Amino acid sequence: MKVDFLETVRKAQERIRDIVRETPLEYSNYLSDLSGASVYLKLENTQVTGSFKIRGAANVLLSLSDEQKKRGVVAASSGNHGVAVAYLLDKLRIAGTICLPENVSEAKADALRSYGVALSFHGKDVVQTEQFARKVAGEKQLTLIPPYNHPEIIAGQATIAHELQHQVERMDAVLAPVGGGGLIAGIAAYLKFLNKRIKIIGCQPQNSPVMFESLRAGRIVEMDSQPTISDGTAGGIDKGSITFGMCQEHVDEFVIVTEEEIIAAIRLMLDKENMLVEGAAALSVAALLQTNSRFRSKNIILIISGKRISLEKLRQIL
Repeated sequence: MKVDFLETVRKAQERIRDIVRETPLEYSNYLSDLSGASVYLKLENTQVTGSFKIRGAANVLLSLSDEQKKRGVVAASSGNHGVAVAYLLDKLRIAGTICLPENVSEAKADALRSYGVALSFHGKDVVQTEQFARKVAGEKQLTLIPPYNHPEIIAGQATIAHELQHQVERMDAVLAPVGGGGLIAGIAAYLKFLNKRIKIIGCQPQNSPVMFESLRAGRIVEMDSQPTISDGTAGGIDKGSITFGMCQEHVDEFVIVTEEEIIAAIRLMLDKENMLVEGAAALSVAALLQTNSRFRSKNIILIISGKRISLEKLRQIL
């Protein structure tokens, strides 16, 4: 099964290579000096559409049959997943609809409209919108493109680990943001097969640590999330999500960070790295700063997952 996953990821890499760029792995002098570790930044904020999400979305869409492409697709997201799907639908000439909450900001809706994709507004929150998208997919025989709970999504996100394999000689630990778990599940499953000693560390905001609490409980839990700057990782996990079991098996531990720590990490990335990152992308940086003494003399990879942050939110942070 594990060997099969490596082959699945290799095929995903081949499938998406003409659409998705190989992102840089850059050494951070500042974070390395601060922590005593050798810290490398995997810059998914430089990815096409500004986040890692295009990897999984591209892998799914390019895996569809001609009949599925002809019928069209539907997705629910006002964030990075929605932007990735919208970009790909336009590029691949596939018909599709992005479902959004009725109270989504005009800025986010306009960003999606710029790709010429059809939009459908339903519900007051993302959960209601996702349920609506599933209903539409079933009624109209469309293919649902989920944000994380899909084998091809996970394999697509795992292509990050495939790139890391030849970008750095040694990895002692990889810190990655966690929402539904597609990103860290793919990275962890791939790297653990190569070397079980690589520590895989999930990073979540204190205001929405759903995967952490689910793993601690031994089951997927429903819990209320508080507002967080890391909105890309906020919210619940699908019942029966395959990411849960993969995280159980392959993720070693979690670091939970406060809103103040996330804000400090965003500011640090702007000030010291001259780099704009979103709240979710700052989780790995915040986690390193919280636990930096333990990584001394180690080679550490921080997954910088994306850059999409609103001007209003950035003003508040600064």
